Amino acid sequence: MVGRTDAEDLLQEIFLTAHRKLASYKGESSLGTWLFRLAANMCVDHLRRQSTRVAQVTDPLDDDTRGSDTREGSVLGAIDRLDLERALETLAPRSRIVFVLHDVEGFEHREIGDMLGITDGTSKSQLHKARMRLREALAERSVSQRA
Repeated sequence: MVGRTDAEDLLQEIFLTAHRKLASYKGESSLGTWLFRLAANMCVDHLRRQSTRVAQVTDPLDDDTRGSDTREGSVLGAIDRLDLERALETLAPRSRIVFVLHDVEGFEHREIGDMLGITDGTSKSQLHKARMRLREALAERSVSQRA
């Protein structure tokens, strides 16, 4: 889920965290399931932190391209980045996570399902809902800007 380089460090963190949190294990599921869930959550948290760092590093570059007279280089085209960020905030947390993992980070539905403890179908459904809500939010924003 995180690549070989980060996996070794993350594996150490997972086992340290498991050792520290072993007292909180209630036995409601098998120990393997509990460890897998703990590991998956830590991997997702790691990916979130990593994507935040990447966004911070690339922000100055994005700001430079926005200052130019033409918008040809803009990936978003007519959609302003701030509008997209606002639209993302309107999504339910699970839908937002699935959208980011699939459409931004490039994970497959099977991988997302493993990370979040959901089925492939649930991942697809959440992604569809997220895309539909984003379209609505961006369309509403576009209409309000024209008025």
